[in-house]
Amino acid sequence: MKPPEIVVESGFTAEALHGQEVALIGYGNQGRAHALNLRESGIALRVAGRPNSEARRRAARDGFATLDTAKAIPGADLVIVALPDEVHAEAWRRDIAPVIQPGQTVGFIHGSSVHFGLVPVPAGIGVVLVAPKGPGTTLRERFTMGQGIPALLAVHQERAASHGGPSSRELARAWAAGIGCARAGVVHTTFGDEAETDLFGEQAVLCGGMLGLAQAAFETLVEAGYPPLLAYTECIHEIKQVADLLYARGPAAMRAAISNTAEFGAYSAAPRMVDERTKAAMRALLAEIRSGAFTRGMQADHDAGAPWFRAERAKADAHPMEDAGAAVRALMPWLAEEAARGAAQGDSKAEAKP
Repeated sequence: MKPPEIVVESGFTAEALHGQEVALIGYGNQGRAHALNLRESGIALRVAGRPNSEARRRAARDGFATLDTAKAIPGADLVIVALPDEVHAEAWRRDIAPVIQPGQTVGFIHGSSVHFGLVPVPAGIGVVLVAPKGPGTTLRERFTMGQGIPALLAVHQERAASHGGPSSRELARAWAAGIGCARAGVVHTTFGDEAETDLFGEQAVLCGGMLGLAQAAFETLVEAGYPPLLAYTECIHEIKQVADLLYARGPAAMRAAISNTAEFGAYSAAPRMVDERTKAAMRALLAEIRSGAFTRGMQADHDAGAPWFRAERAKADAHPMEDAGAAVRALMPWLAEEAARGAAQGDSKAEAKP
């Protein structure tokens, strides 16, 4: 099957949002970066959140007007939902749907809740997506350096045109420019393609696959009698060094930068580590995502108080590689300083997590 044509654009401005009213709901990793970047691009906005929440206090400390969600939405031309996926449905039902009106546009940073039907937006309300391809701290850091990171942009539905002013698409493009992503490149896509590829990438490689493989390798070495600290260093600590090469240079240049021994071993091991059974598991994973089964399962667990999620987190946190990792990181005290700076900049999602 021939892949669809991809439209990528860059160099456009945030002008369509100048003079418009913007409300941003949530002030975590992404929300804070979007708010600060938009403000420094000349766009006035207000931040909505739960009363007395730490996120709302942080927004106030950063100089934003803060309101309860239901009070922040009326009159806003663009309402940006910067909340965790699992609370979208409740926030929409409780705080957003009762007050949002035709002619307004609601924007999401991830398309999952709309694509899989957890957030049913009525006709007349614009629905757009701007999804930066990196964490909020990176989005903010690159913006302050005069740079940007790529983003995906999608329009699920246009707002009612009778209200005048910029279209939902124009507002989305201005939003992407305002956070700095037009300095790099904005890829036009759909809510479905963004949601499904993002979930698959996280599960198959970036989080599920990487952590699962690293843990299995750690356990294999420890079971064979090697010291846990050594096992952690070789199988987990060094991931960043190779991943950074892959990120900055691509696969071929990464292979050129590693030793011949490592490259020879990669060619020898890869077909055994990733074989047809692995591909079959990936296809099954993708089918689960595309059918909505993953999203429905996660939402059901969240609505029940997250018992499965909490149990899995506790089990993972108790794994012996955590102690080994702490010992390795203790050899590099600057890592703790960097982590503390990240938390102070809104890098933590603790408030949003169960």
